[in-house]
Amino acid sequence: MRQHTVTDSPYGPLTLVAEDGALCGLYMTDQRHRPPEETFGARDDSPFGAALDQLASYFAGELRDFTLALNLRGTPFQRTVWDHLRTIPYGETRTYGELAAALGNPAASRAVGLANGRNPVGIIVPCHRVIGASGSLTGYGGGVARKRQLLDFERGAGLF
Repeated sequence: MRQHTVTDSPYGPLTLVAEDGALCGLYMTDQRHRPPEETFGARDDSPFGAALDQLASYFAGELRDFTLALNLRGTPFQRTVWDHLRTIPYGETRTYGELAAALGNPAASRAVGLANGRNPVGIIVPCHRVIGASGSLTGYGGGVARKRQLLDFERGAGLF
């Protein structure tokens, strides 16, 4: 059974979606690849206590690593990329090519980018920490401006 809640953040409202008690979605407004609202289930804040607490701690600059139960649906490759995103340290970045090489396939940077773009739980699975080979901020499902804000925040330039 799916349920959702909406919470405020420094980046605007965040919609959290849970399935069977585990977080399966975190969506920003105007996010690319945002599923239709009718797939989010009933509005119910009860399964989101830990997620809301951890997000509040993250935005307060107190939490660097999320420890939430996740139920991420994707291809095996996508899930592998998403798992690897969680190993990028807070405040650091990796290129798509570096991720592809770390996954054992240096030629797969484009596929890594596509999987990164389909991450259903941005911020918690930190896809914002992936940049282009030149250091450019090449896309983000929540918008490049939000990506810059998240990176600046994690580097200590924008505590809320």
